[in-house]
Amino acid sequence: MRILQQAIEPHLAAALSEVGIDDTSNLASLLQRVKEESQGDVALPCFTYAKLLGRAPDEFTAELADAMQATVASESLLAEVHAVGGFLNFRADASALAREVIPQILADPAAAGHAREASALLIEHTSANPNGPFHVGRSRNAILGDCFVRLHRLAGDEVRAEYYVDDMGKQVGILAWALENLDDERVNEVLSAAGMNEESNHPDKVDHQRVRNYQAANVLRDSDPSIDEDVSEMVRLSEEADPDTLDAFGKAYQPVLDGMLETLARLGIEYDSFTKESRFIIDGSVDTVVGELRQSELAAQAENGAWYLELAERGVAGKNTRFYFQRGDGSSLYATRDIAYHRWKWTQADRLLNILGEDHRLQSHQVAVALEEVGESLPDVVFYAFTKLPDGKMSTRRGNVVFMDDLLDEATARATEVVSAIRSDLDDGSLTTIGEAVGISSVRFNILRVSPEKGINFRWEDALSLEADSAPFLMYSHARACSIVRRLLADGHDVEAALATVADLDWSDISESAAGLVRRISRFAEELNSSLDNRRPNQFCSYLLGLATDYNRFYRDNPVRTPDGIDVNNLALSEAARHLIRAGCNGFGVIPLESM
Repeated sequence: MRILQQAIEPHLAAALSEVGIDDTSNLASLLQRVKEESQGDVALPCFTYAKLLGRAPDEFTAELADAMQATVASESLLAEVHAVGGFLNFRADASALAREVIPQILADPAAAGHAREASALLIEHTSANPNGPFHVGRSRNAILGDCFVRLHRLAGDEVRAEYYVDDMGKQVGILAWALENLDDERVNEVLSAAGMNEESNHPDKVDHQRVRNYQAANVLRDSDPSIDEDVSEMVRLSEEADPDTLDAFGKAYQPVLDGMLETLARLGIEYDSFTKESRFIIDGSVDTVVGELRQSELAAQAENGAWYLELAERGVAGKNTRFYFQRGDGSSLYATRDIAYHRWKWTQADRLLNILGEDHRLQSHQVAVALEEVGESLPDVVFYAFTKLPDGKMSTRRGNVVFMDDLLDEATARATEVVSAIRSDLDDGSLTTIGEAVGISSVRFNILRVSPEKGINFRWEDALSLEADSAPFLMYSHARACSIVRRLLADGHDVEAALATVADLDWSDISESAAGLVRRISRFAEELNSSLDNRRPNQFCSYLLGLATDYNRFYRDNPVRTPDGIDVNNLALSEAARHLIRAGCNGFGVIPLESM
């Protein structure tokens, strides 16, 4: 609880000095949230201090607690302090906490998550090869990346969401070759023979159409080496920035990318900028990087003329100690262009964050060493484990995928069915709106609530879960808070005028459930920032679910509408919670409906 920590720090430093500890420079970093809420809000582990003085931890902590008792009487935010097993635990006064926190939130809800110095941040995520419809296997990158974009904005950072477009790789080359050489009849023939001719649920979307060409080409490649030769020549020309080849590649992939972006937009995912890989060959950046890498002490040339960095002394072991950055024919590699891309990104922002699958760990390490060799700083990276089907990894090439369009259709249908059973009074338009919102929110939240490093085995029942601890629970809690104000307005009450008195409210008679909600609310910014610092959005998921749970408990025990009109304290607390639940939902891409 940051507000309590800031209040007690000077008093605690004085008490530590009183019992023999003069150096309290690291005090702020030692204070931590109490895990058992029944024991307090903030704790100071005293083991290191006790050891410095040659004292038993329990004895030292008890003496320090005695030295802090005077602060309990003088500091309004502090209700009690007590020693527990070598820890000094502090509990905030809920009434004082409410007087401090609730007016701040209601005065500026948008600043509720701001608890640190803001920075300009570029987040690159998704960047999937534009060779077919967006599928569930790619979804974790996009949803995680978009969540980091949203949560950093909630924390006050200036964020740019970036999509790095692979406009010259082998995957695009195969697609371009297929569109040039295979007509619909041939595609159907090849896919039928391979048992892959399943009809699309979205036949009018170009990405669903073109993936069939891509899959058919991959089937033919297995038996016809000349196709690979043709594709390799196209890729070589693209890597030399041949304008005709890049133009052909662009015409092949752009409609597919547009279809993917349409799907992502349905998930609430948008980008601020798109940067093409070919840019860094055309503008000469890659040549500059190659020249600098050749001057590195790690650089060597292979017998075939290719250049590489020997990374054995930089923590890379096994068969992958050589990081190739230029082929023998003088062309660059994807990783070389990635270095040029990162150099450019550092001109765009103060901080960089990349969202990458766990299979990119080695290449990310190699690129990091190369970046250091050319004098560049390193980006932050979040690695995530894959989403898998029960029988293995998803593959667009093999056709064993679940397309995101189909998942979102299914999610919407199932959610609409559930909502229809509960709300028979809704018209078709409202039912569709709520069903779509619940379905899409559920898909996103069920991915985000799992720690990134843990794998996800895709199961329909998990992806579309509408049970407790889910997106619908958050959405319902927000809608419940909205309904309070809606009913007050319908009764003719002036809600705005009532809330204008919040700074003068007396919170001395606060109930237990209201006090619990105030404590939870006061931790919003620090929980958000801790989640971002640890790069674990799932931590903030848990916090937001706890906030919604505490709000519903408060709602049950503390009526806003009374026989005499409005309980303004309860209204103010309800509105503060509503603002934060809404902000948290937006941070996860959960749609905060006002009515369900």
